[in-house]
Amino acid sequence: MIRQRRNALSPVAQQQAAQGLALQFTQHLALFDTPQTDKLAMQHVAIYLTHEGEIDTAPLIAALQAAGKTLYLPVLHPFAPGFLIFQRYEPNTPMRQNRFGIAEPMLNCHEIKPVAELDSIFTPLVAFDLQGQRLGMGGGFYDRTLAQLPANHRCAIIGLAHDCQLVDTVPNEPWDHPLSAILTPSRLYTFKR
Repeated sequence: MIRQRRNALSPVAQQQAAQGLALQFTQHLALFDTPQTDKLAMQHVAIYLTHEGEIDTAPLIAALQAAGKTLYLPVLHPFAPGFLIFQRYEPNTPMRQNRFGIAEPMLNCHEIKPVAELDSIFTPLVAFDLQGQRLGMGGGFYDRTLAQLPANHRCAIIGLAHDCQLVDTVPNEPWDHPLSAILTPSRLYTFKR
């Protein structure tokens, strides 16, 4: 139902939402640039390219680049099925389509950033609640990958969503990784972890 609601947004509404998401980021830039003791501080940032009705990340990627952030995109792990690795991304990075039809950088081992060394990871989601729980796309790629983070990690996990993806409650499983924040076109939700 939430996917249908998200996919029913008109192209104009999708574009406005994408611009709103980037604007929310720039309005909260001071929070994202606070000292590393804050969970939201970021320099090395993983983000994804939009797929199947997800909120368009292109304007946010441009805002992150304009803010001088170093960006990384997820790549399906070549040796560990079900996991992601994160590779540095720049506008001229050679890309390819993975088995799901999602664009990802062509594998370059010299450009990989271990998940524990990332400052922030922006994640896609189908739905979220006000407790910071996310419902993913069902493949478990992010949950398995985020489970590799040490218990005392400083990496902020930030969900990106349309406002219409907010629900009362998201089912919570033991393997689910709670979010540090959720960024939507209208606001930034933060959670104490």
